[in-house]
Amino acid sequence: MRIDKYLKVSRLIKRRTIANEACSAGRVTINGRAAKAGSDVKAGDIVTIGFGTKTIKIEVLKESEHIGKDDAPTMYKILEG
Repeated sequence: MRIDKYLKVSRLIKRRTIANEACSAGRVTINGRAAKAGSDVKAGDIVTIGFGTKTIKIEVLKESEHIGKDDAPTMYKILEG
């Protein structure tokens, strides 16, 4: 699954276009490497997202094209942040 779509579906970032911009600005990494919006993400990957002065580090637990708002947090585990 594309990282920009994953961030939107998991509700970590509200809109896919904002997720795309965050990737373009270099604020998203997958396993320590800078991620482009089209980069693939899979279960077990470690994703770091920079939000201004705050940084969140998560582990991807599962991928899903569609998921309810209440179930979105089950897609990842917060490691730092």
